[in-house]
Amino acid sequence: MTHPKISCIITDDEPFARKGLQGYVEKVDFLELKSVCEDGLQLGRQLQQQPVDLLFLDIQMPHISGIEFLSTLREPPKVVFTTAFEQYAIRGFELDILDYLLKPISFERFLKASNKAYEYFQSKREQAPEASYLFVKADGKLEKIIFSNILFIEGLENYVIIHLEDRKVITHATLRSFLEKLPARQFMQTHKSYIAALDKVERIEGNLLHIRKHQVPVSRNFREVVIAAIVR
Repeated sequence: MTHPKISCIITDDEPFARKGLQGYVEKVDFLELKSVCEDGLQLGRQLQQQPVDLLFLDIQMPHISGIEFLSTLREPPKVVFTTAFEQYAIRGFELDILDYLLKPISFERFLKASNKAYEYFQSKREQAPEASYLFVKADGKLEKIIFSNILFIEGLENYVIIHLEDRKVITHATLRSFLEKLPARQFMQTHKSYIAALDKVERIEGNLLHIRKHQVPVSRNFREVVIAAIVR
């Protein structure tokens, strides 16, 4: 649960499989696809240029298998294996992978693996030391934003609107970069354009969180983990 966006790479030697996984990734709000690779050699070059959080990695590929490739990495990203062969499952989990998906992969099963990744990265964020405020630049000055005063945050392209108890503050930032600065136990992304303060939610009605006089949307892909976090 939130890294806020989980950056990922798909690697598979089958064009049809790559296309299918790419379509699945595009449906999941908290996944951010950085690249699509055809084999381990291409993936290795890509990781040197741009490290990511998560790999959707086929096992049987030319040149080097997914398991062999993963074994070569000193600090590998987290991995979800995607394969037609179930006999590699034990070896995969010995390598500390997050999940093991057998082809053909349904979207429901893919989403379950993605949610597992979301929960993993959220737990890592929760272990980090937490501040109680931050400063943002707004209207040419630095404003102190106390986390406990935030109701929710709305993203508008390269700006965020911070809705506080008594006012709104607009600052130049992306929603993702802003979420990374917030304490994970207090805040969660609920939608591609919204972050909510969990303790400020007064009512959940359908796909809407009621916070004071405001309604904050929850997208389908976030709904399960967001509601679990609110009612925990």
